[in-house]
Amino acid sequence: MGTTVTDTAETATPVSDDQPHESAVGIRGITKRFGDVVAVDNISLDIANGEFFALLGPSGCGKTTTLRMIAGLEFPTEGSLTIFGQEVGTLPPNKRPVNTVFQNYALFPHLDINENVGFGLKMKKVKKQEIASRVDEALAMVRLTHMGNRRPTQLSGGQQQRIALARALDNRPTVLLLDEPLGALDRKLRQEMQSELKSLQRELGITFVFVTHDQEEALTMSDRIAVMDQGKLLQVGRPEDIYEAPANRFVADFIGRTNLLDGTVESADTVCLSNGARVPAASDLAAGTRVAVSVRPERTYMHARGGAPDDRPTLDGKLTDVTYLGNALVHTIALDWMTIEVRSEATHEPPVAGIGDDVTVSWEPGAVSVVTE
Repeated sequence: MGTTVTDTAETATPVSDDQPHESAVGIRGITKRFGDVVAVDNISLDIANGEFFALLGPSGCGKTTTLRMIAGLEFPTEGSLTIFGQEVGTLPPNKRPVNTVFQNYALFPHLDINENVGFGLKMKKVKKQEIASRVDEALAMVRLTHMGNRRPTQLSGGQQQRIALARALDNRPTVLLLDEPLGALDRKLRQEMQSELKSLQRELGITFVFVTHDQEEALTMSDRIAVMDQGKLLQVGRPEDIYEAPANRFVADFIGRTNLLDGTVESADTVCLSNGARVPAASDLAAGTRVAVSVRPERTYMHARGGAPDDRPTLDGKLTDVTYLGNALVHTIALDWMTIEVRSEATHEPPVAGIGDDVTVSWEPGAVSVVTE
């Protein structure tokens, strides 16, 4: 059976209106089996020319296998894979207009940076003068023009990553594939490289396909995201659409943090929660359908017990913990039937309540989405 994919941009997998409409990568009914294991299960999607596209999901979800099939490092068991309209599903990597950047950089320690960056061109027997010119150009793109005579071991992790990028870009691919390229970096450097990668992609205008398990990374960098789990494609769309309107419980829980309030659809605009409370929540699901109401911690408010505005849905509970995050506070509140989180901006104002106090949680009526399993 085929995989049902929710694309929040439109219907199947068209690009959003502000993206170029030429397809750089086209995937149709791709399945990949390793013996009895189905690593990728009948997925279809289009990646637009010039798009920064993220494949996002937990370990083992099939995202890296999908990337490796685009690269030619794995071949599909079934389905069609095209790059700019050309069928490439059975072509070897060197016959495809793509390059791949890996998490471990894959630099040659015995070669200097110029030799590392120009290695692919040397293998293609490009003339030495042109290699030197293109190496200089590639190093300039990643702002490391002064590093050409050093060895990889003399560079920081972030610099090595940029050299790996320069080497990939030196071959002038039409599609650049990145397999968790920032995973080995510390948090501060990782955030700096996120910004650099996005800026570089915009400058070059080529298609980036980026594999990550980091939700924040995908939300920060991508034009669109494909969320995968257990080999299936669950949702494709812009970061804000996936975050605000997740297709199902898995996507809601995986993309950022959320409170999932179990309940049952009562009508087109009401869900009856497990504790019997009725909250406004629009859906087109049939009455009686088991669902969860997803409400993000930053969309909720905490009040002293009974202090919420009358026009908001409310739940009563007890404040059990407060976590300080520098610019924000996360309040953990125990209800009679579950625990939820409220995130608020850290200020110098007196706290609404202390640990152990009875509190009320509220949210704007339109701040929730209804999700199924």
